[in-house]
Amino acid sequence: MPTIMVHHNVKDTKHWLASPMRKQIFEPIGVTNIRTFTDPQPSNRVGLVMDVADMDKLMAFMQTKAAADAMAHDGVLPETLVFLVQS
Repeated sequence: MPTIMVHHNVKDTKHWLASPMRKQIFEPIGVTNIRTFTDPQPSNRVGLVMDVADMDKLMAFMQTKAAADAMAHDGVLPETLVFLVQS
């Protein structure tokens, strides 16, 4: 099970941190151990580290309307998404 890191920008860091959306959308597709990170400088840059059972399933999900709706709800700026896979 690979561990991945995702970083991106958000409109409102406090709103993003408080949102239950990550857990709600990722756990059903086999993503576990989700940890959140924020830039220590005043910034809207945030990140996640998580364990992914099936990378293909995650990447396919990220192309769906459900993923787009979840990102919009959380204020994620999708054009800033970067995925890194532990090697």
